[in-house]
This record gives sequence, C-alpha cells and structure tokens, in this order.
Amino acid sequence: MKRYKLLIKYDGEKFFGWQIQKDKRTVQGVIESALSLVFKIKSRVIVHGAGRTDSGVHAYQQVAHFDFMTNLNESSLKNAINSKLEIDCKIISVKIVNHDFHARFSALRRQYLYQCYTGDSILFRNQSWLLNKVNLRCLNSLAKEIIGTHDFLSFSKYNPNINNTKCKISDSRWILKKDMVIFNIISNRFLHHMIRYLVGTMIAVSENRFSKKKFNFLLENPNKNVRIFKAPPQGLILNKIDYE
Repeated sequence: MKRYKLLIKYDGEKFFGWQIQKDKRTVQGVIESALSLVFKIKSRVIVHGAGRTDSGVHAYQQVAHFDFMTNLNESSLKNAINSKLEIDCKIISVKIVNHDFHARFSALRRQYLYQCYTGDSILFRNQSWLLNKVNLRCLNSLAKEIIGTHDFLSFSKYNPNINNTKCKISDSRWILKKDMVIFNIISNRFLHHMIRYLVGTMIAVSENRFSKKKFNFLLENPNKNVRIFKAPPQGLILNKIDYE
C-alpha cells in the first residue's frame, strides 16, 4: 500500500464545502468518486484533507492524502484523476510520500487570503466580497493586533467539543492590488469561521459600525456568546499549507 499526497485547486462556488455529505456535491466527494472510477472499484478510497473549507470557499493549494496500491506512476495518476473531474476541481500534483505523512496533522502552517473588491466589474463577485471602499490604514492597525498567540473563541463558531481555541498568528496584513484589497493571514491552525469573523468585524470597524475598543476587548476577553460580523464565504481562499 502506497500513500499519495495530492495538491488540489478548486473553485468553491458550486461545492458544499470540502467534507463529504450525503446527496451534496463536495470536493472530497468528487475526488473520492474520481479515484473509484480510475481504479475501477466500487469501494470507497478515503481521501484525508488538510482542512475543511466551507461551502463557497476556494483553494489554490489544498492538500490531501490517500492510501492505495496502483501501478500508475505519479504523472499518469494525476492525469487519470483529472480526466474524471469537472473543470472547477483539478489535481495540481500527485506525489508518493512516507506513511508518517498526514495531510492534516503534519501541517505546520496554513495561509489563507480573503479578497475584497472595490471596483465596478461584475467578474469578481464569486471570488470576493464586493465593497464600495475600504480604510486600509484602519484594517492594517487591526491586523497587527492579532499577530502572536491569542484565544480566538470570540471570533469563531462555538464548538463545545473543542477545548483549545488558541491560535498562533505569524502574519496578518491587508494588501492593496488595484481594486482588490486582500487580507493575508498565516497561522498554525484556524477555528471554524474564524477568518470570516475577523474580516467581517475588521470591515465593520473600518466602516464605524463597530469600535476598535470592542474588537480588542473580544481579543483579550474570549467569549462564546458575542454578536459580531461575519464576511461572506466567496472571498476566502486557502492559499498554501506548509509542512516544513
């Protein structure tokens, strides 16, 4: 039995997230179906992803792995899987790795991007949050506040099964690229909806709908019962996962 590492890109618009769900189209589901077709088997080939992106969220470089024995080489296997996938999901690379590699648990850092578009084109509506304008200076002052290790309970969807809600943020900044304002964030881990809550609340502060004082208070005083702002899913992109 060999372990294969997959590098995957997908447009999340027509997916109900990564994780397989009954009667719904998911990224994990279509890849597992493609593998069953390639290997000509009826049983399920379980694909383990590095992270569970939500419905509508995209990925430039999602990572996954699966175990199987095949005579196909890495390049042929990549092409075979892609031949069974639709245009909105593609395998970038296939690589044989050691069995101690795990797409999720071996990951050291994850990088996400969140795109806000302030122009007048309609072409970016499925890959960004459409806004009239943004206060970049205000957004970057907030982005600096979250660098380091913090408890992000206030900025996540509460899950009673998760005891540790601390994350170590190594990079957090907003970048302006013409009409696209992009939030770049790197962390050892992320909580459910954490980035969308951070972005939504930062934007609310920049628009004077929420105060910076309250933002900092929630960061310093974690609470599961707070009412803040959540950005829509289509602007969020899993950009890269580091393993060394």
